[in-house]
Amino acid sequence: MSNVKFGSLIATIALAAILPAACKHKTPPPPKVIPSTLETPAPVVAPPPVETTTSPTAVQAPVDFVREEPKVTAEVLPNDIEDLNRAAQTRGWVQDAFFSYDESTLTSEAQAALGATATWLKSHPDISLLIEGHCDERGTEQYNLALGDRRANIAKEYLATLGVDAGRIKTVSYGVERPFDPGHTEQAWAKNRRDHLVLAGAGR
Repeated sequence: MSNVKFGSLIATIALAAILPAACKHKTPPPPKVIPSTLETPAPVVAPPPVETTTSPTAVQAPVDFVREEPKVTAEVLPNDIEDLNRAAQTRGWVQDAFFSYDESTLTSEAQAALGATATWLKSHPDISLLIEGHCDERGTEQYNLALGDRRANIAKEYLATLGVDAGRIKTVSYGVERPFDPGHTEQAWAKNRRDHLVLAGAGR
């Protein structure tokens, strides 16, 4: 082979190797992003912290703590009827009702006294009651006996309205026969114008 042909062959091979590389397109670089000066993004504000409420821890008693129930002692009544009446008057279990002159109407003080008596009687249903009607020394004997009877029965009726069984209550009028104060003054007469309450045992 001549040198001319060999040279042409080399040139052809070299041209074939160069052409594919020259035909490739260059990939353009990505466009540059220029931040806009017209719009500024709003700053991100963190939400306020959420307040949580926690219920206070209940205070518990120690495990070894034992609450003691109050001790209730039963009321012991005297066996002797005179001692019973003395205790009843002294401790206010039963209270006498006092009246104005020549009156058989219950005053507010008399109602309060009978109210306290009714409370005690209802808690002791085995005890009966005698109401004695008394008067001061003024007036005739017959008039005062009738007045004492009205006073005793008005007290009985009032106790019945408060829930005391009327069958447990008896009445008697002494008029001026049994004065509590033998004096002849207004102070003595005020003491004698009364319903005197006397307790009796069951069946009496």
